[in-house]
Amino acid sequence: MVNLFGGIYNNKTVLLTGNTGFKGSWMAYWLTKMGANVIGYSKDIPSEPSHFKLINAKYEHIMGDVNDLELLKKTIAKHKPDVVFHLAAQSLVRYSYKHAIETFQTNVIGTANVIEACKENSNTKGCVIVTSDKCYENFEDDRPYNETDRMGGYDPYSASKGCAELLTSSYRRSFFAVNEFGKKHNFILASGRAGNVIGGGDWSVDRLIPDVVKAAAKGETTEIRNPKATRPWQHVLEPVSGYLVLGQKILQGDVSVADGWNFGPANNETLSVQEVLDRAVHIWTHILFETPPQKNLPHEAKLLRLDCTKSNSKLHWYPVWNTEKAIEYTILWYKNYYEKKELNTEADLRDYVTKAKELNYVWAK
Repeated sequence: MVNLFGGIYNNKTVLLTGNTGFKGSWMAYWLTKMGANVIGYSKDIPSEPSHFKLINAKYEHIMGDVNDLELLKKTIAKHKPDVVFHLAAQSLVRYSYKHAIETFQTNVIGTANVIEACKENSNTKGCVIVTSDKCYENFEDDRPYNETDRMGGYDPYSASKGCAELLTSSYRRSFFAVNEFGKKHNFILASGRAGNVIGGGDWSVDRLIPDVVKAAAKGETTEIRNPKATRPWQHVLEPVSGYLVLGQKILQGDVSVADGWNFGPANNETLSVQEVLDRAVHIWTHILFETPPQKNLPHEAKLLRLDCTKSNSKLHWYPVWNTEKAIEYTILWYKNYYEKKELNTEADLRDYVTKAKELNYVWAK
């Protein structure tokens, strides 16, 4: 694992906000396997069970809120990270309707705080801000969204991610201009936008796969809100590999990555919620669901696709697994966890890297 991404992460200090979350815990795990000195920064452990606790990763973890600018500054000044990945967020759409101020505070001001804290440390070569495919103004048409499309967002969560992207762009143009790199500054600011992420170890409330597997473990049936909603489903390791490519480029001083980047399934591959669950049931028959008529639900986007042409052509980043494989690995992870108390995290990462090597992907060489 140490030689992945050109061996760039070995012995590097990496600050990772949101390391206790679903995506962050997978990313921290991968980074430690590559020899990185990971510094985790999160305000709490967001679920029980917790993937962060289950993998028992051996790295320093700081209990801190991204809304605490002074603690962020102290943390970065003390540890002098080579690169920062900002994943900490309030990440749920429905929660954002009830807690709009908290969502904007964490996802917008929290992002500004992370960049501001980085700005004061000359040792840090750059930062990857992780947002969401929901940062785009969604017209629910059939065209996939690319990085030049306008930012927007209907609900508070989506709007907060659009705001985070605008904020990141403002910081880049105001303080870290590409044409001034190496002259007035040496900092590269990039952002990553990913679609619906699935994988083992996600126990977030109000998410499709966690909801159905938790119910399956109890022998219960799950009510599905929007069976026709279509999403670009992908395994958690897909966007994480994309963020790691961005981090690699930052550490190499490649200022061309100072921009926003989409990471999604190949060929605009999408499945409806119904189609995902039909496949999940074939893998674990304990999964039971029903789709009763729903009334007065908060707005949620029904169709959302990403165009990843730029990431493909300029970063040489491509997905490793198709959606079918992503669902298979995800459901088997939970099935083995609940039925055998086994943890598939290491095996899944190993299989993912092995497949990437077979495909001759640049980062896996």
